[in-house]
Amino acid sequence: MIALAFTTAMAFSTIPTPLYALYQARDGFPTYVVTIVFAAYAVGVAISLYLAGHVSDWLGRRRVILVALAVELLAAAIFLIWPQVPGLIVARFVSGVGIGILTATATAHLSELHAVARPGAGPSRAGVVSSLANIGGLSLGPLIAGLIATFAPAPLVTPFVVFAVLLVLGVLFVAGVPETVERGEERRAYRPQRVAVPAAGRATFWAAGAGAFGGFSIFGLFMSLTPTVLAVSMGLTARWIAGGVPFLFFAAAALAQVATVRMPLRRQLILALVMLVVGIVLFTASVVIAFLPLFLIGGIVAGAGVGVLFRSSLGVGGALAPAGRRGEVLAAIFLISYVGLAVPTLLIGVALVWFPLVPVLLVFAVLVLALALWATPRMIRRA
Repeated sequence: MIALAFTTAMAFSTIPTPLYALYQARDGFPTYVVTIVFAAYAVGVAISLYLAGHVSDWLGRRRVILVALAVELLAAAIFLIWPQVPGLIVARFVSGVGIGILTATATAHLSELHAVARPGAGPSRAGVVSSLANIGGLSLGPLIAGLIATFAPAPLVTPFVVFAVLLVLGVLFVAGVPETVERGEERRAYRPQRVAVPAAGRATFWAAGAGAFGGFSIFGLFMSLTPTVLAVSMGLTARWIAGGVPFLFFAAAALAQVATVRMPLRRQLILALVMLVVGIVLFTASVVIAFLPLFLIGGIVAGAGVGVLFRSSLGVGGALAPAGRRGEVLAAIFLISYVGLAVPTLLIGVALVWFPLVPVLLVFAVLVLALALWATPRMIRRA
């Protein structure tokens, strides 16, 4: 039940991806506005992670998950009631707040439920389920929204209605799930999530942060600008294609994480770097020559590389943390990641005001590759 609700909420957070082009065609706003709408989501996630990502440790997992799902329902209502640009920005920000609350809480709840159900088993199965629910949900959102927008009436209404119903079902499911955190009689004083950079191995930490930043910048590109790239470079405007391509990218990331879960960290990092370099080169070349099959292959390979790189970055960063402060160090990496989700995408959108799509993507590709080539070898030496 928790995995299903987690997947549903993550999928809801990406359903606008194939719909941005429809809003743009209806209202006539420029491409950089799409990146502002998307950046609002990343800002919401980052603020929420810092302020509320840890409160389930004393308020209880189930209660906080229910709050997160309610916040996602509020975002769906805003999308339906206020579908103009200001409303889209508010809705995306609210959705980001809900996801920031949900991600760490649902991951912890899954781990604790698994430990109770299978006390003799290790944590790897719960980790795999969490990864599939998280990134797998991100992949399903664009695909489902693209199909609904293609074959159902009211393409800017129906996807949100469908997911609102699914979120309500998620609330009902979660309400019946056992709690795994005992609330103490004394009410703990609230404080924001502490964020720490370890004093030992600081250079390695920043390398891990840079890897997560670069990976999430590619996530941001695929979540916000895929329909624009397909339309401008290849003349493809079908809604199901605009949703299907991000699905392949995120599905590759999720499956790669599952496939490499038992692989030694050093090998994961090497594999991630190779896939990332190959994928970005193929993706960029496909945009230059306007060749869809190469675009798909490049996106799949790059997505797999990003999935493995992000998990490896968390592994390297978490290993640097002193006893009792792992959560604070991982919080710092997550905040760096969501800066990577928002800022590069926003800069791409601003650059598109003055420059054509292809040169902007070429510069983006060069910068991301340079960041990966700088960060990954430093993490490999520490792994």
